[in-house]
Amino acid sequence: MRAKTTLLALTCAAAFGGFAATAMRDFVQQPAGAAPAAAAVPTMAALPMAVDGQALPSLAPMLKTVTPSVVSVHTKQRVRVSPFGNDPFFRRMFPELSQERINESLGSGVIVDAQQGYVLTNHHVIEGADDVSVTLADGRTVEAEFIGSDVDTDVALMRIKADNLTAIPLAQDANLQVGDFVVAVGNPFGFGQTVTSGIISAVGRSNVPGVGFQNFIQTDASINPGNSGGALVNLRGQLVGINTASFNTQGSMAGNIGLGFAIPIGLARNVMTQLATTGSVQRGTLGVDTQTVDARIAQGLGLENPRGAVVTRVYGGSPAARAGLRAGDVVVAANGERIDNSESLRNFQGLQAIDTPVTLDVLRDGRSLKIDTRLTALPRDGASVDPRLAGATFADLPEAIRRQNQRAGGVIIEKVEAGSRAHQNGLREGDVILAANSGQFRDLAGFRDSLADRPTNLALRISRGGRTYDVMMR
Repeated sequence: MRAKTTLLALTCAAAFGGFAATAMRDFVQQPAGAAPAAAAVPTMAALPMAVDGQALPSLAPMLKTVTPSVVSVHTKQRVRVSPFGNDPFFRRMFPELSQERINESLGSGVIVDAQQGYVLTNHHVIEGADDVSVTLADGRTVEAEFIGSDVDTDVALMRIKADNLTAIPLAQDANLQVGDFVVAVGNPFGFGQTVTSGIISAVGRSNVPGVGFQNFIQTDASINPGNSGGALVNLRGQLVGINTASFNTQGSMAGNIGLGFAIPIGLARNVMTQLATTGSVQRGTLGVDTQTVDARIAQGLGLENPRGAVVTRVYGGSPAARAGLRAGDVVVAANGERIDNSESLRNFQGLQAIDTPVTLDVLRDGRSLKIDTRLTALPRDGASVDPRLAGATFADLPEAIRRQNQRAGGVIIEKVEAGSRAHQNGLREGDVILAANSGQFRDLAGFRDSLADRPTNLALRISRGGRTYDVMMR
C-alpha cells in the first residue's frame, strides 16, 4: 500500500503534530506565541462550584483519573535526501550521494482499552512513520503496533503491550452540549503532559478547510502542536473527543484564538471498531449524484428557499433506487440533520456506519415526504465491476483531496494482484481512474454504474505519478 500511502499524505493539510502537510498551513496553524496586542482576549468562563452535588474547587481530582490514560506518541520516518533535490535524472545517476535522514515527530494518544492495549490517536500523527513508540504517564516507553487508520476521519488505532494500563471511560455523544466545560490533555511542543481548559463552543462543525469527512467538536480549550491525538474530556473525566486541529488564519504568530477542533468520541468509536475488526474502514452510500440547490434551481423547481441537495442521478440497484428516490427530488434533511447543500449530504453519508438506517426528508413536486433507506457498502473488487478488472481493488478518492477541488472525481486502485487480469492490462496500485469510455462518474458508485452494461470495448484514463495514460482493458 506504499503508493496509496503516498497519495493519502496529501490529505493531512489541516492536521497538527505528526507529519503535518503544508497545503493548509495558512488556514490551520499550531498556536505558538502570544496573540497580538490588538487581538481580543477571550473571556475565561468560570467553573461550576459543584458537579453531581459534589464540590469541585479544583480539576485536580478528576485529572488524577484521566492523565494515566493519555500518552505521548513518538514517531520516526526514514527518508533519503539527495543533494540534487527531487531531480530524477541526477538522483538515478548519483544514488551514492543520497543520505538517510530520520524525521522525528511528537503527538498524543489515549488508552481506550486497557485489556487489549488499544490507543487512539490521529492518522496524521502516525502517517508515514516507520517506527512508533508510546511514552506512558508513568514514564515507561513501549513500542506500538499499528492496527489501522482512516485518513478521511483522521483516526488511527495502535496497540501496546504493557502491564497496569489505565483506560479512560468513554462519554455518550448525546450528552454533549454547547457550554459544557471540557479539558484538553496532551503533549504540546514535546514539553510533556499538559492540561488546558475551556468550554464546548459548538458541535457538528463541518466547514474546516482541507479536511475529510467532518463532524467536529469546537472548543476554546487551547490545542497546540503535539496535542493532536490527545484527550478532550468532560468534568466527569470521560472522553468526549480526540483533539485534532486548531484553526488560525493569521498563522502561529497570532497565538491561540480559541478555535480548536476535536473528533467526537462516538465517531472515533465507530471507526475504531472497524479498524480493530478488519484493519480498514468501509463506508456506505445512498447511490445518488446530487447538486446544491441554488437560486436558479430553486426557481426552476418552484421552491421558496434555495436550500438542499437536488438528486441528479440515481444509480441502478442502489439503496436510493430501491427506496424510490427520483431525479429531481430535493433532500433537505437526513435522520433529522439539516442538509443545506450537496456537500453536507455527502458528508452525512461518509460519517455513518455501514447499513445505517436513514430517513430522508424530501421535497417532490411541491410535496414533503419521508423516504426510508439504508447506507450500503459497495463491493470493491474489480471482478464484480467488470471481468477485465479482476484482481484490482478500488476505493473512492480521499475526501480531503476531493474537497480541495470540487470538480475532482475518480476512483483509486488500492491493490492489484500480481499476474491478475487487471495487472496484465497495465493497472497498478495507486493508479487513479479519472474517466472511462463507459460513461461519466465521480466516485466508486458512479464507476460501477457506468459499467453495468459491460461495454464491448473498455478504455480507462489513468493518472499515475503526475502523468496521464489511456489504457485499453482486454
